[in-house]
Amino acid sequence: MTLEFKKRLTTSFFLILLLILMINYSFILIISVIIIAIISWVEFYALISKIIIFDNFKGKLLRFLYKTSFLIYILSLVFFILFIHSNKPELEILIIYSILVSILSDIGGLIIGKKFKGKKLTKISPNKTISGALGSFIFSLFLIPFFVQNYLNHNLVLLILITIIISITSQVGDICISFLKRKAKVKDTSDLLPGHGGFLDRIDGIIFSIPIGFMLLNYFN
Repeated sequence: MTLEFKKRLTTSFFLILLLILMINYSFILIISVIIIAIISWVEFYALISKIIIFDNFKGKLLRFLYKTSFLIYILSLVFFILFIHSNKPELEILIIYSILVSILSDIGGLIIGKKFKGKKLTKISPNKTISGALGSFIFSLFLIPFFVQNYLNHNLVLLILITIIISITSQVGDICISFLKRKAKVKDTSDLLPGHGGFLDRIDGIIFSIPIGFMLLNYFN
């Protein structure tokens, strides 16, 4: 077991513990969501600043548009999560399910991708493989037996389809941030999380999958 993998495993344990606390304690959820959103925006700000370095008006305008757009999006997502938590707690399970699909997609892509390797999925992110993408789908589907009867009332086939769409969305989010990191010529958005990089590295798929997952699960409920 390499030192990097040990760091990643240790950090993952604390992140999972934080997620459990966020689910069970409102004040931890509110504080954590706000802090993570702020840090993620700062990391995104740093990425864009490294990509668009022109000092002319066009460069400054593009930086402003990118940073402002992401800030509006991340704040909207925070307010949406807190609104659901405060006013419609029965719908929280849809957000939790979307987050867990993203997490398992990430784990499945990492484990299966490293195990089987194979053809690259895209040039944007060289570490992404087709086998890893399939692993993401497989691992995300493991959630269904635990949710289909106890928490979600969706038809089994429909829930499988929605889960795959959430997983795809999460993977696309991961690739989008990977594209920006490649443009900025950095490996991670920051080094706040040992073995994982920054918070944006961890939630890149989640911030994309929550709106899509919630919309689909709620619409077809």
